[in-house]
Amino acid sequence: MLHRIVRVLFPAVALCFTAIAAERTIPAGSKIYIAPMGGFETVVKAAIEKKKVPVVIVEQRDAAEFEISGAAESEKASTAKKIIRLDWHSKELASIKVSNIQSSEVVFAYSVHKESSAHGKQSSAEACAKHLKEAIKIAKQ
Repeated sequence: MLHRIVRVLFPAVALCFTAIAAERTIPAGSKIYIAPMGGFETVVKAAIEKKKVPVVIVEQRDAAEFEISGAAESEKASTAKKIIRLDWHSKELASIKVSNIQSSEVVFAYSVHKESSAHGKQSSAEACAKHLKEAIKIAKQ
């Protein structure tokens, strides 16, 4: 009796988990809207294009399947850091999340902290784009 239940329920449960996993991925070619992030959205858009992330960036949220939102913060090198460590590079903090617009589910999130960033927000945005691209490749496999 137990074997019959397992044979009937297992395929149904497996199908359910497959459907859930499919919702939590970002398929290549997906349309993504980048929400305003205090100017960081422009840098993120450029990084996505530079890193050749396989998505289509759209200007209208209504036309998108996913939305990127987040925040970034820069801190210029202090005088002490410049004198003691001979380091003029800024400290960068950034994080993004990608949400499925229909379900509001977060399908990807990444945070980066660069203590000494030579290229400021560009470095942070490129790190976010790189990891987003890797997540899309993993989802394709």
